[in-house]
Amino acid sequence: MNETIITVAEKQVPALYRAGIDLIKSIQSIETSPLTALMHGITSLGSAYVYLVVIMIVFWCVDEKKGFHLGIVILLSAWINVFLKALFMQPRPYHIAPTVGRAFEESYGIPSGHAQLAVTFWMRIALWMRRRLVWLGAAVMVALISFTRLYLGLHFPTDLLAGWLIAGGIFTLDLLFARKITALLLRVDMRTQFIITAFIALAMNALYPSDKSLSALFFGFGTGYALMLKHIGFRADSIKRFLPRCARALIGLVGAVLIYAGLALLLPDASSAYYDLGRFVRYALLGLWVTAGAPFLFVRLGLAAH
Repeated sequence: MNETIITVAEKQVPALYRAGIDLIKSIQSIETSPLTALMHGITSLGSAYVYLVVIMIVFWCVDEKKGFHLGIVILLSAWINVFLKALFMQPRPYHIAPTVGRAFEESYGIPSGHAQLAVTFWMRIALWMRRRLVWLGAAVMVALISFTRLYLGLHFPTDLLAGWLIAGGIFTLDLLFARKITALLLRVDMRTQFIITAFIALAMNALYPSDKSLSALFFGFGTGYALMLKHIGFRADSIKRFLPRCARALIGLVGAVLIYAGLALLLPDASSAYYDLGRFVRYALLGLWVTAGAPFLFVRLGLAAH
């Protein structure tokens, strides 16, 4: 696969890639073992799994509406990213210059998922908090995570730029239309909400059939939220004491790990013809747990009120 990528890329924009590799080598001139370890640690903060954990905690312990909003935006942003990666099929720096590779990932390069999700996530958090220090912290996090992608030889500067621009577009659309769409969805019945969620998940699957996880998470997350609104009425701020909120986070995360890891052992593996179906079920149940299963349990245990 890499040989094909390199041949196509070099014919298209060899000068742009060379300039990017030169910049990466310049950055790596300050390389030390402790600094490289630090870069790996910072870049891990930009992974989708970290954002998912934060979204769960926000949903269960801070504000379920904000948690749901953040979850939907991050899921759609992540799906757009993997779709565009597969569409453009652009190489990473170490595909062309193997000596710059300090880490390796299986996906294509442009747009940078870490850069895109960092902007998507931290800009939304900063907008909610509306404090200068939070805006500054958000900008620092985006800059640090993006810088690690260059230092580790995982992305060209143009990959980062593309990720930032796409995230900016998503952020703008969110600001313009999120409230109107939310108000519209809240006016329809639960069955219609299910149909809309299923239709979007089906479209995600059809446009990018290579992986079922994001469409499945979206489906479970959306249908679970509709169920929660209709039958559970969970409110994250209904009990504001610290210990009940900690208990919710602990129980919820343990349940999420059991679903994610346990079903990976029980459902068909990659060698099975039913692997994709099993993967969809696994991630859909994880999304359903976050927005309906865990809230139902919290209410029943007295850790939250209607």
